[in-house]
Amino acid sequence: MSLPQFPAESQGPPKFFNVMEYGAIADDVTDNSEVFLKAWKEACEWKGRARVLIPLGKIFMVNSMMFEGPCKGQMAFVIRGILKAPTDPSKFLRTDKWINFRNIDNLTVSGGGTLDGQGKVAWPYNDCKKNDHCPALPATIIFEFVRNARVHHLRSIDSKNTHFILFGCQDMNISHVRISAPGDSPNTDGIKIGSSQRIGISRSIIGTGDDCISILPGTREVNISDVVCGPGHGMSVGSLGKSGDEDVLSGITVKNCTFRGTSDGVRIKTWAYPMLKDTEASNFVYEDIFMDNVGNPIIIDQQYCPVPPCKFVQPSRVQISNVTYRNIWGSSGSKVAVTLRCSQTRPCNNVVLEDINLSYVRGNANATALCSHVNGHALGKQNPASCL
Repeated sequence: MSLPQFPAESQGPPKFFNVMEYGAIADDVTDNSEVFLKAWKEACEWKGRARVLIPLGKIFMVNSMMFEGPCKGQMAFVIRGILKAPTDPSKFLRTDKWINFRNIDNLTVSGGGTLDGQGKVAWPYNDCKKNDHCPALPATIIFEFVRNARVHHLRSIDSKNTHFILFGCQDMNISHVRISAPGDSPNTDGIKIGSSQRIGISRSIIGTGDDCISILPGTREVNISDVVCGPGHGMSVGSLGKSGDEDVLSGITVKNCTFRGTSDGVRIKTWAYPMLKDTEASNFVYEDIFMDNVGNPIIIDQQYCPVPPCKFVQPSRVQISNVTYRNIWGSSGSKVAVTLRCSQTRPCNNVVLEDINLSYVRGNANATALCSHVNGHALGKQNPASCL
């Protein structure tokens, strides 16, 4: 991924904007939001290489913050210390965003520090019914309309909701991040990507109570490699086909990844639900993946129903095509290790299973495969025996 070149004056030594010099108080109690925003504003006006610095060995309490561009030079947000979200319900229920970067070109967020969402106090709210009185819990860090960015060497723990969200972003690389929340924490997705293009995620460890990585409509060209996922719900495309009018999703590659004890492995999920128009999800490659006691290692589910019973009004109108599963091995926690449950009216096209070796972890029974409404073929070793 190439980054844009700024004018010559922006290529000199970086200028640091240390939040301590703006009056930040690292006592784990004082709200430092306004101080951080002041440091960002001045850095954003700097025409050279600006670095907002959160120093090592310090713990800062901060409330919701919007770091907005466009900025006049290259921006870096360097987190070396620890940022903590508030636990007071009157504060954390005001917004669905904790740390928000918006409308910035050429951004780096790094530093080896920690984002602590302090989610335990908020997770009970995730169990309430979705209505006007149900709070929108904040995601830890949201990137909106950010371009040419690198996010690396960060730790995010115990998010109240999703850890990282990317929306409307282009040309972003995320690497060397560690995301963690208990396996039973609700809705704590690791990285959620929507309506974005050319996104890379690599060399990271993600363990949460929901999807390790979730890819939503309108997203194109995502490359995921060298990621360890677990606990959680695996890596999901979707869910798709519920909003009624969704953009095409395409070009997803997952390689050299490991799934440990997740409920699902590589999953594509769509609702059997009425839509305003047909849509497509295509060009997926899942390759060189190890499954360690994964509930559903390979699954396409076009009758997605997270909370049964569901009333399937009509077959899914999402067309899934060009999906390759290559060199996937390990163990399945369920007898059906491969599930390809596609739409009756828009069957999956060109699904390829190549060199699959998944054993059932319980007893002496062999793993099985299930196919419905799918066109494709199998190559090489097939365990379980292919249903294509």
